[in-house]
Amino acid sequence: MRADAKKNYDQLLATAREVFTEQGADASLRDIARRAEVGLGTLYRHFPTREALLEALLRSSFDALAAKARELESSGASDEALVSWLQETIAFTHEHRGVIAPMMGAIEDPESALHASCVMLRAAGASLLARAQADGNARADLDGSELFDLIAALAWLREQPSHAPRADRLFSVITDAVLVNRDA
Repeated sequence: MRADAKKNYDQLLATAREVFTEQGADASLRDIARRAEVGLGTLYRHFPTREALLEALLRSSFDALAAKARELESSGASDEALVSWLQETIAFTHEHRGVIAPMMGAIEDPESALHASCVMLRAAGASLLARAQADGNARADLDGSELFDLIAALAWLREQPSHAPRADRLFSVITDAVLVNRDA
């Protein structure tokens, strides 16, 4: 990549991170290009879709969450590992306002730029769930896709100002429903 193209790419990512933090994942791409002081065509040359831009922004975070899941698989009690990872994943989606809807769409769309990252994230959670199930710590009738749906539901709830105060309590209710042999 030419030096000027690399500079534009980095500037677009930095600006997109700021704008998405301020306005959420539905922020105007035109606004991102304007604030990055590049043309809209330059943005689309680097990121042909909103999902491609989101994927570039979120890839390192998705990789970190997957690595955290692998780390938790070999440490501590399986139920505690699952709860810890769920908390981190929900916190991540809350920090990246509006990202849950594109993630949920992408996981079902193999053509989406976010698809592979979302599938990897779901697989990481499914692996922790399977470990907890094998240890007898999680209900056996739940799968990784359903766990990902629960994460999405709880993350969406945190994004709603009128419901956010109940999010922590509902997280506890959900984890109590997922985990078995757990003292309340």
